[in-house]
Amino acid sequence: MMIMNLTTSLPYPFQVLLVFIVSIASISLLGRILSSPTKSKDRYRQLPPGPRGWPILGNLPGLFMTRPRTKYFHLAMKKLNTDIACFNFVGVRVITIKSDEIAREAFKERDIDLADRPNLFILEIILNNYKSMGVSSYGEQFMKMKKVITTEIMSVKTLNMLVAARTIEADNLLAYVHSMYQRSEAVDVRELSRVYGYATTMRMLFGRRHVTQENVFSDDGRLGKAEKHHLEVIYNTLYCLPGLSPADYLDKWFKGWNIDGQEESARVNSNLLRSYNNPIIEERIELWRQKGGKPAVEDWLDTFITLKDQSGNYLVTPDEIKAQCIEFCIAAIDNPANNMEWTLAEMLNNPEILKKALKELDEVVGKDRLVQESDIPNLNYLKACCRETFRIHPSAHYIPTHVARQDTTLGGYFIPQGSHVHVCRPGLGRNPKIWEEPLVYKPERHLQGDGITKEVTLVETEMRFVSFSTGRRGCVGVKVGTTMMVMMLARFLQGFNLKLHQDFGALSLEEDETLLLMAKPLRLSVEPRLAPNLYPKFHP
Repeated sequence: MMIMNLTTSLPYPFQVLLVFIVSIASISLLGRILSSPTKSKDRYRQLPPGPRGWPILGNLPGLFMTRPRTKYFHLAMKKLNTDIACFNFVGVRVITIKSDEIAREAFKERDIDLADRPNLFILEIILNNYKSMGVSSYGEQFMKMKKVITTEIMSVKTLNMLVAARTIEADNLLAYVHSMYQRSEAVDVRELSRVYGYATTMRMLFGRRHVTQENVFSDDGRLGKAEKHHLEVIYNTLYCLPGLSPADYLDKWFKGWNIDGQEESARVNSNLLRSYNNPIIEERIELWRQKGGKPAVEDWLDTFITLKDQSGNYLVTPDEIKAQCIEFCIAAIDNPANNMEWTLAEMLNNPEILKKALKELDEVVGKDRLVQESDIPNLNYLKACCRETFRIHPSAHYIPTHVARQDTTLGGYFIPQGSHVHVCRPGLGRNPKIWEEPLVYKPERHLQGDGITKEVTLVETEMRFVSFSTGRRGCVGVKVGTTMMVMMLARFLQGFNLKLHQDFGALSLEEDETLLLMAKPLRLSVEPRLAPNLYPKFHP
């Protein structure tokens, strides 16, 4: 009767889908019950607390009817007054966590148990059948790609080789903003930070800023038409990644059904992304592997292509290179851009914080030269601001999904094999059990300690908030991510006095519920604070 009442309140297409789900899930559930030993069934009584669900469907209807979807988990955990919860979506157990203690247990003590990724059609579409490191199952493919990336791509030697490429884009950032000042244009911080992140990533990945042969740029640092579209497609592909949609839990039964429109969007946008990336990759592979190569390895793509194993065979296949390049594109840009916009907004909302950041820049760097990557270890207050932004304004609701490879426990509760485990970023960073005055922006909290001055880092290994994910599936690009983020913020603050643009209105720190961005993109007016000769010209 409950299911009949539910179907009459839903659109017809979903009613049809619901009948399929119930039928298939019933058969699956019956088989599971008949084949499960009594001891295993008893262990399910020790699952984390969760809301009551519908027969067969579990909590799926509640998730389907809630917008944004992440709100469903937040409201349920709040009602249950728990920091760990278990949801049932047609037999898929989903564990959500907002406790630092349980998060540390998950990624330290139980890290090997939770090191898998979900096997989803959308990930197969976007990332060439799970060939990249981030989405591949925990096994040989993952180990191979992680070793290549940690020991070669993100090595000190390779990152040092790319200092010049990153410095060019740090210079271009100043040239871009200075040109807007000269034309009395407002600075759209979101657009600016995304352009910087995109251009820096392209230089490190492909050795160039442009993605087409035309190489058409204005002389002030704006992206060309093709580059703008490439950047747009990168973000569109990023937004197609699994995000607590019903499709994430119905994939094994309805693969290819385009539930929620996700699969079609993923296919269209990832194909567009490949149309930009693959010609560059294929041309370079031919250059290195058929025509004798270049005088030197100059970027990440060169590194991938030229690596060989002990037998002299090429280590990374063309399909693996293409998948990993897509993963780099969609993983490298949003975190620095989101952090930059929110940090500047919080500084404008707290002028004393802005003054302290400028004072540190003037003392460490001065006004006679531009800040360089070598200055980053000494910019502790600026990094404390970035940490505080990560804490209170994360770029996503949850870290990428972990999957239990075997039965395990968390917080004293039973976690069945195959469970999807989600750690809530705002749930950690804004948790009053972890942080005093959690909604107050206070960088100083990251400087407090035992009285000894230590270098502030953006890594949070204790999982009191999430900057870069940790554990076996943690972010391997912490160093380069930190460098990009701090350099962008430091160069902008050093180079310009800033205030809200007159057309922006009153400063509002309201966030978009779905994406956690500022609800209204930050627009600023700027004035130079350095001598004219220090502002670089644009470097194409």
